[in-house]
Amino acid sequence: MSPYDLWTWPWTSTIEFYQRLLDLGETTATTDAAQTEAALESEAEWLTPNNVTLDLDALRLREFSNAKAAQAPLLIVAPRSLHDAGFLDLAPGHSLVQTLSSNGCERIFLVEWKCATPAMRDEGVDAQLALLNIAVDEIGPPADLVGVCQGGWLSLVYATRFPGKIRKLVLAGSPIDTKAAPSALCASGAPLSEALLEQLLKLGEGLVLGRHLSRLWPSEAKSRRLIDFLQLSASPMTPDEWELAEKFERWDHRLLDLPGAYYREVALWLYRENRLIAGTFPALGRAVDLGALSCPLFLLAGAEDAIVPPAQVFAAASRVPADLAVETAIAPCCHLALFMGRRTLTEQWPGIAKWLSK
Repeated sequence: MSPYDLWTWPWTSTIEFYQRLLDLGETTATTDAAQTEAALESEAEWLTPNNVTLDLDALRLREFSNAKAAQAPLLIVAPRSLHDAGFLDLAPGHSLVQTLSSNGCERIFLVEWKCATPAMRDEGVDAQLALLNIAVDEIGPPADLVGVCQGGWLSLVYATRFPGKIRKLVLAGSPIDTKAAPSALCASGAPLSEALLEQLLKLGEGLVLGRHLSRLWPSEAKSRRLIDFLQLSASPMTPDEWELAEKFERWDHRLLDLPGAYYREVALWLYRENRLIAGTFPALGRAVDLGALSCPLFLLAGAEDAIVPPAQVFAAASRVPADLAVETAIAPCCHLALFMGRRTLTEQWPGIAKWLSK
């Protein structure tokens, strides 16, 4: 399982998994809690110099470039997920920010979601859309959006809800039609899903705690994970690659808590009920109609992505207006390699950056 498998658990119905979740409330060790607190207090490690131009309770808006350039601003929408946005600017050769910057994108901003606090437990999808709207207004519309993973469907909802504010839209490894293909994120098994969801929320007192989500899955061989995610050379790794691996592991241990209402709505509306495709996904008082999208669209998927299979991403092309300009690309990689893999950043993203900068 990759770090992005936090969305899969509500639809897993095995008794073993259910027992593991119940055990979380009893077996969380003091040392584990202390390690989690230390991780939450640490901040993302940024490779590229940047400034925080807006600091809200739930997000930071980071600027990585010269905002005085004439080009339209580009906003990378990171996923509000188990980990922070540091994976988008991890290291030389493994930075989406630097790849976009070196291929014609001059005004780059990034949405960095913060760890949820108890006061945020009731904030749902509408709250995230409102915050994203503030960020877009801050950088000055019309803007380009690059939605990554869970940040992709949120960007698509936003671009459809506020069409005049978005110039171009990129969705990378983003679940749009969760029924288009089977994946680790939408397995069958609804009978226990409600009980699992309530138990997880109860353990976090209304929040979905990162330390609980991270303990639900068995660890896998880290060397194989790193080779696939970062697209490194075969073992043994070089000293530089070991240093990169250590940085990846620090990111992997920086766990974020999520608002319970947001997690519940995503689990139900996006994964269980597939409302985005059905045209019934609610967004700030209106149902989202993908047929109303008006900006050019670029869809990127990973051929080996078990988290968000290509069919789930490319389904968006059949739901937007027939005359809309849509580009697609598929990379020979797994999910995380779409955003930090050395080969994917070299072969796929320069073309996307040039498409954006036209």
